[in-house]
Amino acid sequence: MATDKFIYNAQPARVIFGKDSLQELANEIERLGAHRALVLSTPDQRKQAEHVAELLGSRAAGIFDKAVMHVPIETAHEAREVAKQLEADCAVAIGGGSTTGLGKAIAMESELPILAIPTTYAGSEMTPVYGLTEQGLKRTGKDPRVLPKTVIYDPGLTLSLPVGLSITSGMNAIAHAAEGLYAQDGNPVMSLMAEEGIRSMAQGLTTLVDHADDYGARSDCLYGAWLCGTVLGHVGMALHHKLCHTLGGSFNLPHAPTHTVVLPHAIAFNAEAAPEATRRIARALGDEHAPAGAALYDLAKRLGAPLTLRELGLTEPDLDRATDIALSNPYWNPRPIERDGIRKLLQDAFEGTRPSA
Repeated sequence: MATDKFIYNAQPARVIFGKDSLQELANEIERLGAHRALVLSTPDQRKQAEHVAELLGSRAAGIFDKAVMHVPIETAHEAREVAKQLEADCAVAIGGGSTTGLGKAIAMESELPILAIPTTYAGSEMTPVYGLTEQGLKRTGKDPRVLPKTVIYDPGLTLSLPVGLSITSGMNAIAHAAEGLYAQDGNPVMSLMAEEGIRSMAQGLTTLVDHADDYGARSDCLYGAWLCGTVLGHVGMALHHKLCHTLGGSFNLPHAPTHTVVLPHAIAFNAEAAPEATRRIARALGDEHAPAGAALYDLAKRLGAPLTLRELGLTEPDLDRATDIALSNPYWNPRPIERDGIRKLLQDAFEGTRPSA
């Protein structure tokens, strides 16, 4: 197949990957010329934050452990003020997308360099994309200032991630790559990364279901997360991400499980308009002739992931409002977006109907 015209603009990234790579953190901070690091985490990951602070010793300025989903603007403001009071000259974000997102919010205004240590498979650490939630609406955008200067991928840090969280976090990563395959500004390099990322993540997750402490599987998942996150950082997203941002920001649904539930339906919705992308998704999952949406649904079901928006806390009366919000400022999408189609997609996701495409 002939290669179309494209533009490829690489995002700057420094990645340290492998066993015990966390031990390189102090060297990486020194490499940036920084001396006082504010360590960021969620309340539940306070112990990991303390471990990072111990590794840093005198380079640790303090710990801010109030990161939460969807980065409420009030939390972002508080974190920025703490960083200023402690005279921090960099921030170290250990955790998943919530913590990385908080680090980005700090970088937006203070321009402090961010070092990310992912312990989930969210992929946010590889992107210049940020999100802030204010008055029930999530606003996203891109700014090169928020891209972490260094990302440390240590598979050992994901061994404690519960299997259920690993699965939804991994499906979230697959969503980044899947939509990257039909992105308006896609290119062959990102398509290669997307397909390999989906394959590696699906392979790792399938092993983790029965062998939660399998180091090789954890490494496969983290490698897949890096690739999928890189795709997210380089090309635009489409309908799937718009729906998930709507459901998360306006209805406070959990981020990764929402991606997990919506993805098969969004891919099925776009299947006819993006046949090459859906073929590559299906191939990465083991059968390029299978309907991609159905294959993703079957993977989620096999992994024991949530399959309905109902179980995530959405109510049926919410579906009309969610449709209206998603339509009010739609992302580009390969298939034209119209109300009846989006409303049906959300209804199917609400009920957990297996897609036919």
